[in-house]
Amino acid sequence: MAKKRSHLVCQHMEGISAKAIEQYQDIIREYIRDRHGIYALYKRDRLYYVGLATNLRGRLNQHLRDRHRGLWDRFSVYLTIGGDHIKELESLLLRIVKPKGNSQSGKFPTSQDLKRRLMLDVRLRQREELQVLIGKLLKVNRVARRKRIDRREKSETVLGPYIDGPLRLQATYRGKLYRARVRNRGWIFYNGYLYSSPSHVARDICGHNVNGWIFWKYERAPGDWVQLKTLKR
Repeated sequence: MAKKRSHLVCQHMEGISAKAIEQYQDIIREYIRDRHGIYALYKRDRLYYVGLATNLRGRLNQHLRDRHRGLWDRFSVYLTIGGDHIKELESLLLRIVKPKGNSQSGKFPTSQDLKRRLMLDVRLRQREELQVLIGKLLKVNRVARRKRIDRREKSETVLGPYIDGPLRLQATYRGKLYRARVRNRGWIFYNGYLYSSPSHVARDICGHNVNGWIFWKYERAPGDWVQLKTLKR
């Protein structure tokens, strides 16, 4: 049976005049009263402000009287099912669009900033390119590369050649969630024991041979769990 897809936005209306809130408030109220969602305010078709609300009607009425009064003449609303992700959605919009009327930028409390990682990887790439350009260090670079290949072939753990640091693993089997940790050299710590292969751990859990690369997922980024086999790419 196909898995039912969940949707973030369930209803929306765009480019509505601010006058509609007062002139047809009974109709608008039925649409957006006590609803979660994101709204956007516009002045002459130019985005002015982005916000979120658990009561969209109340928030729009407020903006007709607060510091934003007279600074917008149209609005759009995007209604969501629940409010689990609208705060992050608002932050995403604020960071991309940077509307004039918003005084604060969005934040991602649990997101990993990849900029520092990018800087380190770029420096490593530039160092290797410099060695190639200089020429006399090319031989050293080739030796180092050969050593890395040899280490991959002779690694005492399956995951050792594919990781740069510790990893968190999880898997679901027969409705139960299992967790494990991968240490620096690729050793997997589970239930008080160390394993050299993810398939060995999976076999002990399931009681039969299992492909550990598919059985386990690792946390690629905070909250982003993907199959272990993606490490091979």
